[in-house]
Amino acid sequence: MNDRFNTAAGWLLFAGIVGLGLSSVSSRFFATHAPEEGGYPIEGAIEEGGGEEALDIGTLLANADPAVGEAAATARCGTCHTFNQGGATGQGPNLYAIMGTTIGAHAPGFAYSDALASHGGNWTYENMFAWLESPRSFAPGTKMSFAGLSSPEDRANIIRFMYENGGGPALPEPAPIEEAEAAAGDEADTPEAEEIVPGADQTNPVGEGA
Repeated sequence: MNDRFNTAAGWLLFAGIVGLGLSSVSSRFFATHAPEEGGYPIEGAIEEGGGEEALDIGTLLANADPAVGEAAATARCGTCHTFNQGGATGQGPNLYAIMGTTIGAHAPGFAYSDALASHGGNWTYENMFAWLESPRSFAPGTKMSFAGLSSPEDRANIIRFMYENGGGPALPEPAPIEEAEAAAGDEADTPEAEEIVPGADQTNPVGEGA
């Protein structure tokens, strides 16, 4: 009885040692052959932390209301800026005909912050959209205390007002609609013709009111 017990215990101990050894070897193997990136990339997927899709600025500006933009610009920006031609410089520069001009150099003699004066580029519609969304993100270190406008429609209205008021480069064209999508939408919106059965009562077609 004791011999059988000792033999079984010995085999059990031996199996445990072998299993532990195999586990150690396999863990080292997979550690040295681990893929650089886990999983498989999915084409078209948005990376974590990615932003929203790019704005269709052309469509936003085409649908913008300059009268609404004038009221918003006066209410939100009128304390520091003027928009009329030859308007006075306040805490901020006059903004008449600013679209298309050099960033940080539109109003001669105005003390722009280094962050804006050294930014480079012109006041394109894309840059103005980004500026109005968050001045501090567009030009870190700017003296502009305005927090920004989160609504793309609000920004479009103000920019359209500035364009109508002082001119600027040609407005960007709205993004084209794919002909296939338009055709598919038209086909989906077209109701199917109903079969007319001779002698049937057509005052209450089948399915109506179901």
